[in-house]
Amino acid sequence: MAGIRRRQLASGAVRWDVRYRPPGDHHQLMKSFDTERAAKSFRSQIELDIDRGEFIDPRRQETTVADWCQQWLAGKTNLAPTTRERYEGILEVQIRPRWGRVKLKNIRHAQIQTWLADLELSPASVRKVHRVLSQALDFAVKDGRLSSNPAAGVSLPRIKSEEKLYLTHKQVADLAKMCGPIYGVVVRFLAYTGLRWGEMAALKVKRLDFTRCRVVIAESVTPVKGVMTFGPTKGHERREVPMPRFMVDELRTLVAGKAPDDLVFVAAWGGVLRSQGFQRSALSAAAEAMGLDGFTPHMLRHTAASLAIASGADVKVVQTMLGHKSATMTLDLYGHLFGDRLDLVADAMESARVAALALDRKSVGPTSLDLLGRSSAESR
Repeated sequence: MAGIRRRQLASGAVRWDVRYRPPGDHHQLMKSFDTERAAKSFRSQIELDIDRGEFIDPRRQETTVADWCQQWLAGKTNLAPTTRERYEGILEVQIRPRWGRVKLKNIRHAQIQTWLADLELSPASVRKVHRVLSQALDFAVKDGRLSSNPAAGVSLPRIKSEEKLYLTHKQVADLAKMCGPIYGVVVRFLAYTGLRWGEMAALKVKRLDFTRCRVVIAESVTPVKGVMTFGPTKGHERREVPMPRFMVDELRTLVAGKAPDDLVFVAAWGGVLRSQGFQRSALSAAAEAMGLDGFTPHMLRHTAASLAIASGADVKVVQTMLGHKSATMTLDLYGHLFGDRLDLVADAMESARVAALALDRKSVGPTSLDLLGRSSAESR
């Protein structure tokens, strides 16, 4: 139990000291107050927290927020290199300047809300900064340093939905032609497989299955501090993606003479093909000539989803093709495209019904409805 002791200072002022012993600790802690009322309130809260098992040892809250974030990040061994680089940047540029001297015990919800609102960043970037801080503070809760996460429930800016541009088959063909023979293959490949740029750039010859028309996606490559770094895919899962038959011959030609571990697509100088280089060398000019200002390589991935859905692919097939974590994610991004297929489904069901009934009549003779219609006609 906690106790209160009245103490008089040399100046004549009176202080009220609350002494208490944390659970499982032999050392007493003390906190002083100017009034007996404040001391009693603190004692009641301490005793209540101990009884509920919610007591937080203040000695474990002396770490600064920034240092705790650094400690949390050091323990995140499963992060992709690009994600780690982004988190480190957020920690050094946004979190440390504001929270470098603030101790865990002093960080407040309202302070975080004001800080985020004052950041001169895009809504998406503000959300990324909040995500890093909130994850670190969640870990502080799990580690017994905070009773709750002060970053939880703050208001975050809305992200305007990206206006996706979906190319038609004709537009894909025209864009590929304008990008030239080598880069044109890249355009067609991305537009009909839906691979992420890093997955395409890391694709090796041995991952092409021409017999089954499949592409095996097993790794990705991304720039980390200026160096192209190979690693697992975004979802850390291997998957197979269908490859249209019309691409088999040109891909065979492209990889002729290459070893199994060679890259399928390479830059002009022979290294890893970078998105920025591709866009600067071919895509931007070709897209602008077609009136597709602002067109990026990632929009070819959107195009692949659109063309697959228009061809009859269901949501699970599109999910697998794109490597999405869940079908919900696929629907969130492309659900509006499935609505265009409702009439096609209705027409297909009608055609199937007519064909099935026609086949049934041939095999079993006239149905009862046919006979009923015939007798009615004869009676007239």
